[in-house]
Amino acid sequence: MSYPITAIATAICGLLLLILAIDTVRQRLRTHTAFGEGGGDVRLIQAMRAHGNLAEHAPIALLLIGLLEGAKVHHMALTAVAAFFLFARAMHAWGLYLPIKDKPPVPRQIGVIGTWLSLATLSIWTLVTVARLNF
Repeated sequence: MSYPITAIATAICGLLLLILAIDTVRQRLRTHTAFGEGGGDVRLIQAMRAHGNLAEHAPIALLLIGLLEGAKVHHMALTAVAAFFLFARAMHAWGLYLPIKDKPPVPRQIGVIGTWLSLATLSIWTLVTVARLNF
């Protein structure tokens, strides 16, 4: 396989997305909710947001990982950023399931910041790589 980092990251995101989708359906069945938030049911909202947030952030990160891998950037550095992104997404999902007290739970905070750092790194790295290869 010519894109092993992208393949592994995508497969892990796919499994995490499946797990979160299954839990969302479980919560919908529990609350008898076909659409919406089940009258504000906290567990359903947590499941929906964990699933939706991953679905919102993963595609662009995986696309950037694939573009960088195709440009033959440093393999270990890209692996580290991809692993950090996956860690951040797992932390965010976990944090969404924890109760909120004064502020969002620490795993959720780590997940948000880690995701943003990963996306910023991948985006800037892609821009720099394009500039280096084409100008």
